[in-house]
Amino acid sequence: MNFTQQDKEQFVQKGIDVAQVEAQLESFAKGFPALQIRSVASVGNGIMQIDETNKNYFLNEWKNYLKGDNTIVKFVPASGAASRMFKDLFEYAENPDSTENDFIRKFFAGINHFAFYDDLNEVCQKYEGKNVNELMIAGEMRTIIHHLLKIDGLNYGFLPKGLLKFHSYPGEQRTPALEHLVEGALYANTRQNTVNIHFTISAEHRALFQQHIAEHLAAYEDKFGIKYNVSFSEQKPSTDTIAVDANNEPFRENGKILFRPGGHGALIENLNEINADVIFIKNIDNVVPDRLKEPTIKYKQLIAGILVNIQKQTFAYLRELENKEITDAKLTIIRQFCEERLNNHLDNINELDRDELIAYLFRKLNRPIRICGMVKNSGEPGGGPFMTVNPDGSVSPQILESSQIKDKSMMQQATHFNPVDLVCGVRNYRGEKFQLPEYVDKNTGFISEKSKNGKALKALELPGLWNGAMSDWNTIFVEVPAETFNPVKTVNDLLRPEHQ
Repeated sequence: MNFTQQDKEQFVQKGIDVAQVEAQLESFAKGFPALQIRSVASVGNGIMQIDETNKNYFLNEWKNYLKGDNTIVKFVPASGAASRMFKDLFEYAENPDSTENDFIRKFFAGINHFAFYDDLNEVCQKYEGKNVNELMIAGEMRTIIHHLLKIDGLNYGFLPKGLLKFHSYPGEQRTPALEHLVEGALYANTRQNTVNIHFTISAEHRALFQQHIAEHLAAYEDKFGIKYNVSFSEQKPSTDTIAVDANNEPFRENGKILFRPGGHGALIENLNEINADVIFIKNIDNVVPDRLKEPTIKYKQLIAGILVNIQKQTFAYLRELENKEITDAKLTIIRQFCEERLNNHLDNINELDRDELIAYLFRKLNRPIRICGMVKNSGEPGGGPFMTVNPDGSVSPQILESSQIKDKSMMQQATHFNPVDLVCGVRNYRGEKFQLPEYVDKNTGFISEKSKNGKALKALELPGLWNGAMSDWNTIFVEVPAETFNPVKTVNDLLRPEHQ
């Protein structure tokens, strides 16, 4: 591909080199290979089920870890506007010929139960001289929605989801961002009495986030007797991907190549810059009021306890593997740990000679570790847990999205799904930080059909953050209860009992 000087200058501004762009264009031309799936992961086959005795053991592991001189960070992907939450309201309000459907009726039937109701009342009174109830009696439903979603009102259609009021309490209403502050205090408070929380945000929302957190931080520090260290980052321009037309040629607007955000997989670069021993990852909208937090807190501590327990054993075995005089009996024990605890399997492992076995075990153990909560399948959207064949021929647990699976019937067989409930160990046995981009499987991206100003284009999604971007990590799936997963995908989800 011959790029113009203007193209190359555009690449430099984004921090992207020509080879990167050429590799992306090659991906459009060739597509991505289908993943080879050995089986669906289930309890007893890749998914760990914790009995009551072991629960206390792992909870104590985490409590003891918190007493050490360790750095813990809660990482919350929080970028993007909440417009998809209000899709049905937008469609109704902007189409004067549309009639009320079940969604709209449910919204207005429960309108006084939303945490933002008082704010909405106030703006309706300000702009219309009527409160919400009076406007409803007058049949002015679209006016109410207008003041909820647009800038001459609450502007909820364009704010980030993390800054919308989700839950009501006596004397306050909390946004998801504030609920994450509370969560952090309850399971990620270190010996230094500090809670580290990192939000990934959009550039246009940075000032709003910073102002919102600053307004409430002191009150929550007083409430929990702690100090917060809150930080923010944005998706890097260098992780944007080129868009192409139907002929796989660069899509251009006014002569300039169009680049698009590469999806949440781009956040592996942000995660890589977090200086921590343990990192919790949880989506911004998966929060509940205080009265329902106990299962969430318990299972966060539990899967973190499993992480530090597995990590201790892994580190001990890596040190033993450094000793060339290691016995065959010890190699057998380490192999069993790799297979039974970490679910790493190699069909031809018995064909490896001693040196090859040592190298294989060392390579498999010396990787980032993640413990992933898995919820029983109930029809909620989310990636599924599978036992997948890796490029080196080994089989290990992976979280896959439907776009990565050729045989769609496999998704129907999944007994569990991933609610984005991860605890990650990102240092090696020598205390050095892993370079996380080195563990991405670049063959797990996907191509989607989009449009720009009415023109069709193809977009390239990077391997997802908890999918292909963590493909070469040691992964353990743990069954967690459904009550730990309470996402808000539409505004009416806030009317569910778990958000009231």
